Amino acid sequence: ACDLVRLSLMCYVSVGKPYEPLTQFMFDRGMDLLEEYDPVATPNATKCFVNGVWVGVSRDPGNLVSTMRQLRNSGYGIDPEVSLIRDIRDREFRIFTDAGRIMRPLFVVEQRVGHENRGNLAIKRVHIDKLLDDKDVNVQDMALHEMDEQQIGWRGLIKQGVVEYLDAEEEESAMIVMTPQDLEEHHLVRTGQKLYSMDDDSDPHKRFKPAPNPNIRNFTHCEIHPSMILGVCASIIPFPDHNQV
Repeated sequence: ACDLVRLSLMCYVSVGKPYEPLTQFMFDRGMDLLEEYDPVATPNATKCFVNGVWVGVSRDPGNLVSTMRQLRNSGYGIDPEVSLIRDIRDREFRIFTDAGRIMRPLFVVEQRVGHENRGNLAIKRVHIDKLLDDKDVNVQDMALHEMDEQQIGWRGLIKQGVVEYLDAEEEESAMIVMTPQDLEEHHLVRTGQKLYSMDDDSDPHKRFKPAPNPNIRNFTHCEIHPSMILGVCASIIPFPDHNQV
């Protein structure tokens, strides 16, 4: 639903960012040069790619990826349109900064270990209230960096790390829940609570949703709205989530 043919409703096309600072950042954080890599000494090292080019290997990929994602979500240090993909199975860390990638926004689910809000949406009522207040702010004479400093509007949500843009490749490694209600139901199922009974025949036309999978430990993102998956043409189809019976 997120390519040049089926552009999703809130899609964004990346304009490209310089990759040299990211490569230097990884070298400063302990990434080994490709010329110095000894596969016999470190067979489990993770290969690091930047825009498809193998630039080095990391012996501590978990810490490196976590640090870079925190910098991206903070809005300072790494641009929000940079894609960070860690493939644990293939032991690869892929970074993309090039132009022309189709991206779409998603709500962030808090992942930081020990955080009191872990497993829940990062966006809160205070963010929504600030959006309403920002409607009265005159931004015509403000530069982008001034808007970012004051975290005004949609860009403010991105800078605060509650909304994140993902491209198609990073989306493959994400766990996305459809609605905040589904996320709450997943928490209930994980605690062993029963949501609803399929044996209730009081309403023969009652619609039942499949219960959340309790084997999923955690989600990473949430759809802003399920219809945002679709493009313009698909979104005008009535009841697209129903069959023709």
